Amino acid sequence: MADYRRVVHTETGRVLLEQARWCETFGSKLRGFTFRRRLRPGEGLVLVEQTDGRLATAIHMLFVFCDLGVIWVNAAGQVVDTRLARPWRPLYLPHAPARYVIEGQPDLLGKVAVGDHLRFGPG
Repeated sequence: MADYRRVVHTETGRVLLEQARWCETFGSKLRGFTFRRRLRPGEGLVLVEQTDGRLATAIHMLFVFCDLGVIWVNAAGQVVDTRLARPWRPLYLPHAPARYVIEGQPDLLGKVAVGDHLRFGPG
């Protein structure tokens, strides 16, 4: 059964994603939004690693057919990078080590900035 979490902007209390799919397994992270042509409003996922790192939180957009708003967050909950990810790009690597990768609609990028803090709660 899929696990879902709420993604909340700590400074404002604003809920960014009400139910983001929590992806901790290799298979769920590899699958991500592969083969998706569009996302439903408010749909998102959180790719979870064991520790902060750059390479482990890199993403690909191969076989993803829509733009994604991507937010990298470190273990302390701080946003360390954001990017608009375009279809068919082979690699997006964060500028700083991260533990979490949040993927969702591109408008997600307008709701956070590098240095902001996010937290995850029950979805």
